[in-house]
Parts: sequence; structure tokens; C-alpha cells
Amino acid sequence: MTAVTNATTHPSPVALRIADVNAALYPTRVTHLHRSPVSHYAEHRSYSWFVDVDDLPRLPVWLRPFARFEAADHLHGAPHETLRQRVESVLAANGMRLPGGRITAMLMPRVLGRAFNPLSLFWCHDAAGVLRCVVAEVQTIGGERHAHLLPAADDAPVAVTSISSNAPFTGDDGYFLVRVPEPGETLDLTVSQHRANQAAMVATWRGNRRPATVGQIIRLQFSAPLAPLVAEISMRFQAVMLRMLGAPEPARRRLGPTHSPAAWPANNRSLAPS
Repeated sequence: MTAVTNATTHPSPVALRIADVNAALYPTRVTHLHRSPVSHYAEHRSYSWFVDVDDLPRLPVWLRPFARFEAADHLHGAPHETLRQRVESVLAANGMRLPGGRITAMLMPRVLGRAFNPLSLFWCHDAAGVLRCVVAEVQTIGGERHAHLLPAADDAPVAVTSISSNAPFTGDDGYFLVRVPEPGETLDLTVSQHRANQAAMVATWRGNRRPATVGQIIRLQFSAPLAPLVAEISMRFQAVMLRMLGAPEPARRRLGPTHSPAAWPANNRSLAPS
């Protein structure tokens, strides 16, 4: 009996689940295929966390350098604002309110002081648990952040005529198809840019769900070390390769945080259940 009691009281730290957190990990394969004006393909390994913005992971002190979640790394707002408040500000700016609704997110944490999120997604539910819209935030290699409001579309792609892409040398012309279903056992996202009804660029994020355990977090530091830095380096390397292949450099855009127009206007709707 004593041996059983000790095993229960002192679990292995590697097998210990992050307590009281509704979170999951998705080791991902990220791909970018450019077809126009030049052809180029690149991919890298990474990972994303799937979290509830009201219940962000609380890691052991010694593990926090490898996964810190800071509201300042996403969207825009005052320094003291929470991640929920920043998401709700995007909704309010587009005439939408979802009081009491759950907001889940796919994002990359700050690792060893480095933060870079090429694509962050926030799935916004009403108080009854129904998915109503998605906030998609793109961070460019130039340091800009752009938030776009998308309708809930399950697994169907959404056409977006005005969006800022983090993929180098894509420009902002044409239109985008964005398919961002809320992940379950698998994560399967696609963002593609189209010109003249042909795909000029296709980016994908794919992976399988893993439990958010200490052991999984440690393993990811070996299989995808310094993930934010690697993601940024990958984007910059693609820019260099596309330039060498002859892609025309897009017009230089203003650096620093900016607000982009919403992809889907909510038209002053409150989606709280009656």
C-alpha cells in the first residue's frame, strides 16, 4: 500500500500532464508551394499549441522558457490587456459581440525569448458553444501584424479579397482561399492565393494531436528546436530563393503593427443566445 501511495504522490515529472489546462500540441509539417511568377517549394517542421485563451497553460518554472504565452505577442492592445480582450477588440471593431463565448486558439508560444507567429487562429464561439467566426492573424517577416475576421465555415474554404500574406513575394493582388477548420484529432489548414483563377501560392499546416504533457514539450525541443526562430528563418530563406529565381520584389510596405480591414464584416451583430 505504501508503494502505491508514493507512486501516486510523486509522479514522474516527464509523464506529468500540465495540470488544469485544456490544451493540446500539434507537431506540424508546414509547406509553401509557389507556382507564379516563379516555381519554388519549401517546408519545415514546427508545432502549434491549441489552447483556451481563458485557460492558458501554466508550465513548471523550469519549462517556461520553452513555452511562454504572452498577449503582447498577438493582435494589438494596451500592455495590460489579456488575449481574450485583444480578440474581443477585433470583434468589436467589426461590429460583433460574443459575450460569454469560448475562444480557442492555435498559436506558437514564445521560446527562449523569441516570438514569431506566421499564422495564429482564434475560433470564437457564442455562449451556447456554437462557432460563429474566426480571427486569423498573420505576422509578416517585416514585423507587421494583420488581423482578419472570417465567417465560421467548418471545413469549407472562405474566399478573401483583401488579406496580407506572410509568404514572401506573394503580393496582395488576386484573392485568397482560407480553410481553417477548428482542429480535432488532426490539424489541416490551407491558405492559397489565386490569380486568374489559378493558384499562385499554396501554404499548408498539417499535424496530429498530442497531449500537452511535459514529456511532449521536451520532445518537441529536439524535433523542432527554436520553432519561432526557425519559422522566421524559413520565411526569409524563401524570400532570398524567390528573388534569386527572378520573382519581382513587391512594393515595400510600412513596418510596424497595422490593422487590416476585415475579410468579413459582421454588421453590428450580437450573437449571444436569447
